[in-house]
Amino acid sequence: MRREELTRYLDELLESRSVKDYCPNGLQVEGCAEIKRIVAGVTASQALLDEAIERKADAILVHHGWFWRGEDGRIAGFRKNRLKSLLAHDINLYGYHLPLDGHAEFGNNAQLAQRMEWIVDGRFGDQDIGWMGRMDKPMTRAGLARKLAAELGREPLVIGDDDPDRPLVRIAWCSGGAQSLFEKAVDQGVDVYLSGEVSEQNVHLARESGVTYIAAGHHATERFGVRALAEHLAERFGLYCEFVDIDSPV
Repeated sequence: MRREELTRYLDELLESRSVKDYCPNGLQVEGCAEIKRIVAGVTASQALLDEAIERKADAILVHHGWFWRGEDGRIAGFRKNRLKSLLAHDINLYGYHLPLDGHAEFGNNAQLAQRMEWIVDGRFGDQDIGWMGRMDKPMTRAGLARKLAAELGREPLVIGDDDPDRPLVRIAWCSGGAQSLFEKAVDQGVDVYLSGEVSEQNVHLARESGVTYIAAGHHATERFGVRALAEHLAERFGLYCEFVDIDSPV
Protein backbone atom coordinates (compact mmCIF):
# COMPACT_ATOMS: atom_id res chain seq x y z
CA MET A 1 0.00 0.00 0.00
CA ARG A 2 1.33 3.43 -0.88
CA ARG A 3 2.18 5.68 2.05
CA GLU A 4 -0.03 8.46 0.68
CA GLU A 5 -3.02 6.08 0.47
CA LEU A 6 -2.60 4.89 4.06
CA THR A 7 -2.14 8.43 5.35
CA ARG A 8 -5.24 9.66 3.58
CA TYR A 9 -7.31 6.69 4.73
CA LEU A 10 -6.31 7.02 8.40
CA ASP A 11 -6.76 10.80 8.45
CA GLU A 12 -10.25 10.50 6.99
CA LEU A 13 -11.28 7.52 9.11
CA LEU A 14 -10.22 9.19 12.37
CA GLU A 15 -11.28 12.68 11.23
CA SER A 16 -7.98 13.93 12.57
CA ARG A 17 -8.14 17.35 10.92
CA SER A 18 -11.31 18.25 12.84
CA VAL A 19 -9.85 17.47 16.29
CA LYS A 20 -8.03 20.09 18.35
CA ASP A 21 -5.00 18.47 19.96
CA TYR A 22 -1.63 19.31 21.50
CA CYS A 23 0.42 17.20 19.12
CA PRO A 24 0.36 16.60 15.36
CA ASN A 25 -1.88 13.72 14.31
CA GLY A 26 -1.21 11.54 11.28
CA LEU A 27 2.12 10.91 9.60
CA GLN A 28 4.75 12.31 11.96
CA VAL A 29 7.93 10.95 10.38
CA GLU A 30 8.12 10.01 6.70
CA GLY A 31 9.75 6.74 5.75
CA CYS A 32 9.53 4.35 2.81
CA ALA A 33 6.91 4.89 0.11
CA GLU A 34 5.46 1.36 0.12
CA ILE A 35 3.94 -0.04 3.31
CA LYS A 36 3.33 -3.76 3.79
CA ARG A 37 4.23 -4.38 7.44
CA ILE A 38 2.95 -2.32 10.39
CA VAL A 39 3.82 -2.59 14.07
CA ALA A 40 1.29 -0.96 16.39
CA GLY A 41 1.72 0.04 20.01
CA VAL A 42 0.62 2.54 22.62
CA THR A 43 3.73 4.75 22.71
CA ALA A 44 6.53 5.41 20.22
CA SER A 45 9.25 4.59 22.75
CA GLN A 46 12.69 3.27 21.86
CA ALA A 47 11.58 -0.18 22.97
CA LEU A 48 8.73 -0.19 20.44
CA LEU A 49 11.01 1.15 17.70
CA ASP A 50 13.45 -1.69 18.37
CA GLU A 51 10.63 -4.23 18.12
CA ALA A 52 9.52 -2.71 14.81
CA ILE A 53 13.06 -2.83 13.42
CA GLU A 54 13.39 -6.47 14.43
CA ARG A 55 10.09 -7.25 12.67
CA LYS A 56 11.19 -5.34 9.55
CA ALA A 57 8.22 -3.00 9.77
CA ASP A 58 7.60 -0.32 7.17
CA ALA A 59 5.46 1.75 9.54
CA ILE A 60 4.74 2.18 13.23
CA LEU A 61 1.23 3.13 14.37
CA VAL A 62 0.80 4.53 17.89
CA HIS A 63 -1.51 6.48 20.17
CA HIS A 64 1.31 8.43 21.83
CA GLY A 65 3.55 9.80 19.11
CA TRP A 66 6.05 12.66 19.19
CA PHE A 67 6.29 16.46 18.99
CA TRP A 68 4.08 17.38 21.94
CA ARG A 69 3.26 21.02 22.52
CA GLY A 70 5.46 22.55 25.18
CA GLU A 71 8.21 19.93 25.13
CA ASP A 72 11.82 20.62 24.22
CA GLY A 73 11.93 20.46 20.43
CA ARG A 74 15.69 19.98 20.09
CA ILE A 75 16.75 16.69 18.51
CA ALA A 76 19.32 15.54 21.07
CA GLY A 77 19.77 12.70 23.55
CA PHE A 78 16.93 10.17 23.50
CA ARG A 79 15.08 12.16 20.80
CA LYS A 80 18.08 11.89 18.50
CA ASN A 81 18.33 8.15 19.16
CA ARG A 82 14.66 7.58 18.44
CA LEU A 83 14.64 9.61 15.23
CA LYS A 84 17.89 8.02 14.08
CA SER A 85 16.30 4.57 14.50
CA LEU A 86 13.42 5.49 12.21
CA LEU A 87 15.47 7.28 9.56
CA ALA A 88 18.16 4.60 9.42
CA HIS A 89 15.54 1.95 8.67
CA ASP A 90 13.22 4.13 6.55
CA ILE A 91 10.26 3.51 8.87
CA ASN A 92 7.15 5.71 8.84
CA LEU A 93 5.69 6.89 12.15
CA TYR A 94 1.94 7.49 12.50
CA GLY A 95 0.50 8.91 15.70
CA TYR A 96 -3.16 9.54 16.53
CA HIS A 97 -3.86 10.94 19.97
CA LEU A 98 -7.28 12.48 20.73
CA PRO A 99 -8.73 11.24 17.42
CA LEU A 100 -8.07 7.71 18.65
CA ASP A 101 -9.52 8.39 22.09
CA GLY A 102 -12.83 9.60 20.76
CA HIS A 103 -13.47 7.50 17.63
CA ALA A 104 -16.88 5.85 17.78
CA GLU A 105 -15.64 2.40 16.72
CA PHE A 106 -11.87 2.10 17.08
CA GLY A 107 -11.36 4.64 19.87
CA ASN A 108 -9.99 3.74 23.28
CA ASN A 109 -13.24 4.71 24.98
CA ALA A 110 -15.37 2.73 22.53
CA GLN A 111 -13.16 -0.33 22.83
CA LEU A 112 -13.14 -0.11 26.63
CA ALA A 113 -16.94 0.02 26.68
CA GLN A 114 -17.12 -2.98 24.37
CA ARG A 115 -14.82 -5.07 26.54
CA MET A 116 -16.58 -4.09 29.76
CA GLU A 117 -20.09 -4.48 28.25
CA TRP A 118 -21.09 -0.91 29.06
CA ILE A 119 -24.07 0.50 27.20
CA VAL A 120 -23.14 3.91 25.80
CA ASP A 121 -25.81 6.61 25.88
CA GLY A 122 -23.96 9.93 25.84
CA ARG A 123 -20.76 11.94 25.74
CA PHE A 124 -19.54 15.02 27.60
CA GLY A 125 -16.60 17.39 28.01
CA ASP A 126 -14.65 19.37 25.45
CA GLN A 127 -14.93 17.80 21.99
CA ASP A 128 -17.18 15.14 23.58
CA ILE A 129 -14.04 13.34 24.74
CA GLY A 130 -15.74 11.83 27.81
CA TRP A 131 -18.17 8.92 27.44
CA MET A 132 -21.01 7.80 29.68
CA GLY A 133 -23.61 5.10 29.91
CA ARG A 134 -24.71 2.25 32.11
CA MET A 135 -23.44 -1.16 33.00
CA ASP A 136 -25.25 -4.18 31.62
CA LYS A 137 -26.09 -5.06 35.21
CA PRO A 138 -25.52 -3.26 38.55
CA MET A 139 -22.18 -3.99 40.19
CA THR A 140 -20.56 -3.17 43.52
CA ARG A 141 -17.21 -1.38 43.62
CA ALA A 142 -15.45 -4.66 44.34
CA GLY A 143 -17.24 -6.43 41.50
CA LEU A 144 -16.38 -3.70 39.02
CA ALA A 145 -12.76 -3.69 40.19
CA ARG A 146 -12.51 -7.46 39.66
CA LYS A 147 -13.90 -7.23 36.14
CA LEU A 148 -11.56 -4.38 35.26
CA ALA A 149 -8.57 -6.29 36.60
CA ALA A 150 -9.52 -9.30 34.48
CA GLU A 151 -9.92 -7.24 31.29
CA LEU A 152 -7.00 -4.84 31.74
CA GLY A 153 -4.47 -7.13 33.39
CA ARG A 154 -3.82 -4.89 36.41
CA GLU A 155 -5.52 -4.00 39.67
CA PRO A 156 -7.30 -0.64 39.54
CA LEU A 157 -7.15 1.98 42.28
CA VAL A 158 -10.68 2.49 43.65
CA ILE A 159 -11.53 5.60 45.67
CA GLY A 160 -14.75 6.34 47.53
CA ASP A 161 -16.04 6.63 51.10
CA ASP A 162 -19.69 5.76 50.56
CA ASP A 163 -21.26 2.31 50.99
CA PRO A 164 -18.95 -0.21 49.23
CA ASP A 165 -21.94 -2.49 48.63
CA ARG A 166 -24.04 0.19 46.92
CA PRO A 167 -24.94 -0.99 43.41
CA LEU A 168 -23.29 1.05 40.66
CA VAL A 169 -25.25 1.55 37.45
CA ARG A 170 -24.38 4.85 35.75
CA ILE A 171 -20.74 5.19 34.66
CA ALA A 172 -18.62 7.80 32.90
CA TRP A 173 -15.14 7.18 31.56
CA CYS A 174 -12.27 8.61 29.56
CA SER A 175 -9.09 6.67 28.91
CA GLY A 176 -5.58 7.88 29.73
CA GLY A 177 -4.93 10.99 31.80
CA ALA A 178 -8.44 12.46 31.98
CA GLN A 179 -8.71 13.08 35.72
CA SER A 180 -9.57 16.72 35.00
CA LEU A 181 -12.94 15.56 33.64
CA PHE A 182 -14.05 14.16 36.99
CA GLU A 183 -16.07 17.18 38.12
CA LYS A 184 -17.89 17.27 34.78
CA ALA A 185 -18.61 13.57 35.16
CA VAL A 186 -20.03 14.18 38.64
CA ASP A 187 -22.34 16.80 37.11
CA GLN A 188 -23.72 14.10 34.79
CA GLY A 189 -25.17 12.25 37.77
CA VAL A 190 -23.12 9.07 37.41
CA ASP A 191 -22.29 6.59 40.15
CA VAL A 192 -18.69 6.02 39.11
CA TYR A 193 -16.04 7.66 36.94
CA LEU A 194 -13.07 5.84 35.42
CA SER A 195 -9.88 7.15 33.86
CA GLY A 196 -6.31 5.97 33.62
CA GLU A 197 -4.80 8.29 36.21
CA VAL A 198 -5.83 10.15 39.36
CA SER A 199 -4.78 13.44 40.98
CA GLU A 200 -4.83 14.36 44.66
CA GLN A 201 -7.87 16.61 44.37
CA ASN A 202 -9.91 13.81 42.77
CA VAL A 203 -9.75 11.88 46.04
CA HIS A 204 -11.55 14.59 47.99
CA LEU A 205 -14.20 15.13 45.32
CA ALA A 206 -14.91 11.39 45.26
CA ARG A 207 -15.36 11.35 49.02
CA GLU A 208 -17.51 14.47 49.10
CA SER A 209 -19.67 13.75 46.05
CA GLY A 210 -20.30 10.07 46.66
CA VAL A 211 -19.13 9.28 43.12
CA THR A 212 -16.58 6.47 43.03
CA TYR A 213 -13.32 7.26 41.21
CA ILE A 214 -11.39 4.46 39.53
CA ALA A 215 -7.85 4.91 38.19
CA ALA A 216 -7.31 1.87 35.97
CA GLY A 217 -3.95 2.78 34.41
CA HIS A 218 -3.06 5.17 31.60
CA HIS A 219 -1.39 2.51 29.47
CA ALA A 220 -3.90 -0.18 30.41
CA THR A 221 -6.92 1.87 29.31
CA GLU A 222 -5.30 2.88 26.01
CA ARG A 223 -4.11 -0.45 24.61
CA PHE A 224 -7.29 -1.43 22.85
CA GLY A 225 -7.86 1.45 20.41
CA VAL A 226 -4.65 1.23 18.44
CA ARG A 227 -4.87 -2.55 18.55
CA ALA A 228 -8.38 -2.50 17.06
CA LEU A 229 -7.27 -0.01 14.42
CA ALA A 230 -4.34 -2.23 13.41
CA GLU A 231 -6.64 -5.24 13.15
CA HIS A 232 -8.96 -3.20 10.95
CA LEU A 233 -6.12 -2.25 8.59
CA ALA A 234 -5.02 -5.88 8.33
CA GLU A 235 -8.54 -7.03 7.48
CA ARG A 236 -9.36 -4.22 5.04
CA PHE A 237 -6.07 -3.97 3.15
CA GLY A 238 -4.36 -7.30 3.74
CA LEU A 239 -1.43 -5.65 5.49
CA TYR A 240 0.71 -7.43 8.06
CA CYS A 241 -0.19 -5.65 11.31
CA GLU A 242 1.09 -6.71 14.72
CA PHE A 243 0.32 -5.09 18.05
CA VAL A 244 3.31 -5.10 20.39
CA ASP A 245 2.54 -4.33 24.02
CA ILE A 246 5.44 -2.57 25.74
CA ASP A 247 4.11 -2.80 29.28
CA SER A 248 3.97 0.21 31.56
CA PRO A 249 3.06 0.27 35.28
CA VAL A 250 1.42 3.70 34.88
